[in-house]
Amino acid sequence: MSYVFELYKHIEDINKLIFHKLSFNPYYPKNPKTVKEGKIIPQLKKRDFLLYYPFDSIEPFIRLLKEAANDENVISVKITIYRLARSSSIIKYLLEAVENGKDVTVLIELRARFDEANNIHYAGLLEEAGCSVLYGFEEYKVHSKVCLITRKERNNIQYITQIGTGNYNERTVKLYTDYCFITTNTAIGEDAVLFFKNMAISNLNDDYQRLLVAPFGFKSKLIEKINMEIDNAENNRPASIIMKMNSLTDREMIDMLNKASSAGVKIKLIVRGICCLIPGLPGETENIEVISIVGRFLEHSRIYCFGTGEAASIYLSSGDLMTRNTEKRVEVAVPIENPILKKKIMSTLNIMLNDNVKARKINDKGDYEKVTRGVELIDSQNYFMHDDFSVIEEENETESFFSKLKDLYVFITGFRK
Repeated sequence: MSYVFELYKHIEDINKLIFHKLSFNPYYPKNPKTVKEGKIIPQLKKRDFLLYYPFDSIEPFIRLLKEAANDENVISVKITIYRLARSSSIIKYLLEAVENGKDVTVLIELRARFDEANNIHYAGLLEEAGCSVLYGFEEYKVHSKVCLITRKERNNIQYITQIGTGNYNERTVKLYTDYCFITTNTAIGEDAVLFFKNMAISNLNDDYQRLLVAPFGFKSKLIEKINMEIDNAENNRPASIIMKMNSLTDREMIDMLNKASSAGVKIKLIVRGICCLIPGLPGETENIEVISIVGRFLEHSRIYCFGTGEAASIYLSSGDLMTRNTEKRVEVAVPIENPILKKKIMSTLNIMLNDNVKARKINDKGDYEKVTRGVELIDSQNYFMHDDFSVIEEENETESFFSKLKDLYVFITGFRK
């Protein structure tokens, strides 16, 4: 089907009027207001970045790689690659980093479906340039999206870790919805160091501080979180699970969700594709709601939320709840602990859960039907195209500033007004 892209261009060249009638108006991803002009690394020292493709541009991440390739304090760059664009700026800056004396390690999956030839080409190019290239495992696909930049400044080691729900493909980031999380959190950075060390020695089973790593540490942790929500429900405490993924087929996870529903946990699932769970069955799945959103962009992000309010646990992941992902692939999930970013993710999920234009729900017979709730029409993707979620971050930053100012005033004066 690769000819479709060329056909698309050809139609545009032949008759722009017909093309305009058949196609969406062009959409150009925004540069988030929270990412300022100038160097990226000093900004990351102050705050984490959360990019939401395709509504946010991939440009800040590309700028980060370019900056790292030319930063005298950067020691190494390590990255896992599953899919890339044919003309890739990411490869360009990895090669530039090698030329500038950085230690560059690339774990590339040669069995990425549809992109095998592309990845073989890039693997040869990287090896020839002097990169350390790893090729994954015989029985497990490496499907994780992790990039680790290590810096040494004034004898201090600093880690910049990027973890995403989707590929490093500059073309598909304009078509797929995905999250890109970039942080200087030391514990996450140390986990990323351990992750790449384990990949180099073919060790798939290790303990990590923050990251959940399949095939051994991902599903078990999610089951633990589900059990915690079951305990909350059984003790009359608020209990909630919200999950978003491409497909749900893992039998063990389905059984756990059924168990949670029976215990009274309120469960909302956004599953774009295959879903082997039937919601709404009395005594079994009556507390589960499943919707699928199919719109202009391919819903591709994986989000796992447990609990309510500020205490909720939120993970972004490269892995779906399919047996192939939980047991046969190397996947990584990262916890989002920053309350501002948690609020941002929950806001996007709530808008999707209220979509009544592109969403379809699964009924208790396993059939899809149109969502009829609400009076106002809500097309979640259209909403994100025209809304700037960085406003949430800016508002919270202002609140945080005044909160800190108030605390300082109380400390100095000794009393609270």
